[in-house]
Formats: sequence, C-alpha cells, structure tokens
Amino acid sequence: MSRLNGVADTGVEHIRRWLDVLRDDLMTARVDAMPPSTWLRWLPHGVVCLGAFGVFVGDLPQLMDQGRVPFGLAFPVALAHGGAMVLALWRPVPGWWMSTAAAVVGAFAVRAEMVVDDPFTWPWTSAGLIGHLFVMLLLALRVRTRVSVEALALTALATWVLQGWIGAQRYQSTGLLAVILSAVVVVLGIALRGRREARAELEQQTTLTAEERARRTLLEERGRIARELHDVVAHHMSVISIQAQVAPHLVKDPPDELRENLAGIRQNAVEALTELRRVLDVLRSEHPAPGERADAPQPTLDRLEALVENTRAAGLTVTTEVTGARRPLPPGVELSAYRIVQEALSNVLRHAPGATAQVTLAYGPRSLRVEVVNTAPTREAAPSEGAGHGLLGMRERAVMLGGTLTAGPWSGRGYRVEARLPVSAPSAPDPLPQDGTA
Repeated sequence: MSRLNGVADTGVEHIRRWLDVLRDDLMTARVDAMPPSTWLRWLPHGVVCLGAFGVFVGDLPQLMDQGRVPFGLAFPVALAHGGAMVLALWRPVPGWWMSTAAAVVGAFAVRAEMVVDDPFTWPWTSAGLIGHLFVMLLLALRVRTRVSVEALALTALATWVLQGWIGAQRYQSTGLLAVILSAVVVVLGIALRGRREARAELEQQTTLTAEERARRTLLEERGRIARELHDVVAHHMSVISIQAQVAPHLVKDPPDELRENLAGIRQNAVEALTELRRVLDVLRSEHPAPGERADAPQPTLDRLEALVENTRAAGLTVTTEVTGARRPLPPGVELSAYRIVQEALSNVLRHAPGATAQVTLAYGPRSLRVEVVNTAPTREAAPSEGAGHGLLGMRERAVMLGGTLTAGPWSGRGYRVEARLPVSAPSAPDPLPQDGTA
C-alpha cells in the first residue's frame, strides 16, 4: 500500500512540474520582436500587417453571412484573428493565445447559430485558420522548440475538444486539416529558426577566430620584438660589465671604495646579463625569425644594402635614398627600422608582382623617417599563405618606440608605408677630466 502511495505521489509531482513548465512557457507576455530583414528591412512586417487586414476582411463576412453570427460578436472575433498576427510580431505567445481564444469563441458562436440546411466550416473558419497558421509560424520562429511544441499540442487539444467532444450539427470539418497544417508550419518555423541560429553562431565563431588570429599574431610579433630588444640590452650590459672590470686598471692606486663600487657594478651587471640570457634562451627556443638563426646577431641599418640586394635577387627592382646626416642610432631604432623595411619589401614581393619599390631613410635631428613606396603591380598576385598581419607587426614596432606608422594606397594602385621613429638628439661628448685619470 505504501508503495502504491509512493508511486501516486511521484506521478502527481511529475504532473505538477509539467504544469509549472507549461505555465512558465506559455503564461508570459514578454517581448520577443521579429528583427528587421537584412536586405528588405521592414517589408516582412508590412506583409504580415497586410495579411492581418486580409484575414479580418475575409473572416468578418464569413462569420456574418455563412455563420449567421451577429455583427456585435463577429466583429471582435474577426478583429482578434487579424490582430493576433500583428501582436505575434512583437509578442508571439500572447498573439497565439489571442488567436486560439478567437477561434474557440468563434466556434461556439457559429455552433449556436448553426442550422442543418446550411453546413459551415467548423470549428475553424477559413480566414481564422489562415491567421492562426501565420501566428504559429511567427511563434516557432521566435521561441524555443519546446514552447512551439506545447502551443501545437494545446491547439490540437482545443480542436479535439471542440470537434470530437462537444461536437455540432452537420458541418464541414476543418479540425484535422488545422492540426496537420499547424504541425507543418511549426516544423518549418523550427527549421528556419535553427538555420538562423546556426548561421549567427557561425558568424560569431568566424569573428572570434579572426580576432584570436590577430591577437596571436600580435603576441608573436611582440615576443619577437622582445627577443631583439633584449639582445640590445644584453649587449649594453656586457659593455658595462667589461668597463667596470677594466676601470680600476686605468687609475693609479685606486682607493678601496672605488674598487668595491666597481666590483659591485660588475657583479650586478653579470647577474643581470645571466638572467637576460636565460630569458633569451627561452624566447629563442620557440620561433626564430624566418631565415635567421636563433643565435644570429640582430641586424641594423648597416645591413640595409645587403637586404636590398637580396630583394633584387628575388626579382624586385629596388632603389634606395638616404637624406640627412647618416649617423649611428640607438640599437632599438635601427633594429625596428630594418625590420619595417624588411617586412614592407616582403609585402611588395608577395602582393605586387612586377612592381618597383623605393626605400627612403630620412635622418632628422630628433627622428628617423622610413618610407617604402611601390608602384602598381603588373600582374595578379599569387594566393598568399601568410596571416595578413604584417602591417600589424610594423605598427607595433613603431608604437613601442613612441613613433607612428601609416600605410595606404599611393599613386593609383601603388602602396606606401611610412614610419616615423623618434630619436633623441645627439649629445655633445663629455669633457675629459683634467687630472689625467681618464
């Protein structure tokens, strides 16, 4: 007996939960508007509103002339059938309730006036069925599949109650047709909704993939820049260590305090250099620059002519121009300038076959201007396997040094890359000490 009571309690609990789910799904008036079409904007909304007017105009005389329903009742029923379509554009669940309620009220109104000699389409009028199918489609396009199936089940239940349980006198049955067409419309709406959601998810994934690729390329370029700049710092730390070691031998009878300070400077420089080399070993073990050994010295503008010659050997006509007083620049500036020219010439080779390029270095008192200009290509470029983020890396180099980089079309189908890298003004050499200790 206790087991039977437990089973009964479990069944009641399942029914209560199902009713709670049904209430949450269908007893709601939340806004779920149909978005405007991508190309046609609000044309689908206008079509639905026009169809709603047609349903109203067709349902009203059908109820009054054939169903013999008085105007005072036929008018609100027909208006509800048409208005439910418009309401479903913004609030699909309340629109479905309005359409279903209008169908039930209209069925009872016709049943009360029905005569044997004049059969009538019942329980659904022709116009009312068309309006309800529109509402079911709009509902399936906007809500979850479960809600659409629940609405379809309740529509079938209401039709069965009217036609199979309550019944009427002689009539033309539309109950089975209404249930079949509603099921077809719901399946169609669910399929279209799933296709739209899949397309939106694919577009989102494509956007995220492109952003992730750009972010990864940026991080890789920053890692490469960090390796190169760390090499420059390591060079300076080595020089500091050597100078601190040699300095005591340049002074006759140096005091102990000077020896201790210089020894401390050299010790700190050696420790910093050791840590830098450890970091460089980790960075270089991943991805060295294409065509370069991991332990190769970092290039400067002194190797620009060799870079140009290699580019010419690859089939690109390149000319160079240097303006201003050429002088040694900070290693980071020379390294970044070299890499910008290298990447720009690589882009010309890759994307502008048959073009000619000109490289200009303009030395200013406080900046270095790097310009690479190419003419229009003479033939179509072959498909490139690159990630397409060369400009991103060049711009990152310029920004890290506090400079700017601009790139864009030039002289028709040509292209121009210009970078301005700040350079501190050359300072006058410090005067030598007069005590002969230098």
